[in-house]
Amino acid sequence: MKIAYADPPYLGCGRRYYNRPEWDKVETHQALISKLIDEFPDGWALSLHTPSLQVILPMCPTDIRIAAWVKPYSGASYPNINPIYAWEPVIYRGGRKGRDNQSTVDWISQSCPKSNDFVGQKPRKFCLWLFALLGLRPDDHFVDLFPGSNAVGAAWSEFINDQTAQQPLFA
Repeated sequence: MKIAYADPPYLGCGRRYYNRPEWDKVETHQALISKLIDEFPDGWALSLHTPSLQVILPMCPTDIRIAAWVKPYSGASYPNINPIYAWEPVIYRGGRKGRDNQSTVDWISQSCPKSNDFVGQKPRKFCLWLFALLGLRPDDHFVDLFPGSNAVGAAWSEFINDQTAQQPLFA
């Protein structure tokens, strides 16, 4: 299977965090979703933030599902934000239904990486959950469309090695 993961600059955050103002445009996200649909018919996943869910969801096919990355509250103070955004949606489509008779829940609770040197970096446990959510196997062709910190790529390499050695997924 050929599966993609897209973690673009979130709608409205492109200029602020990445100096990528094109990602502040709805049309750029629409083009990304069209690319996912056209080039990855086996499956794909797309990370976004809750403020953009209402805008991006109607761009998606009707057979998508929504999963949640719950980020436990760190106790940090966020002036003028209440309630705090403590989860992120992950829109996904396709993939394998079930993986070696294991079930995967459609949410994960995992804090952001402690040494988050790259805005938006995903934690290892999130990546492994994403691979399970899509039912990935080591012989699948996995494409990280926004490699950024390469945390997802590193987790994919680890996943391939662990699965080949028959290690448990969430050890």
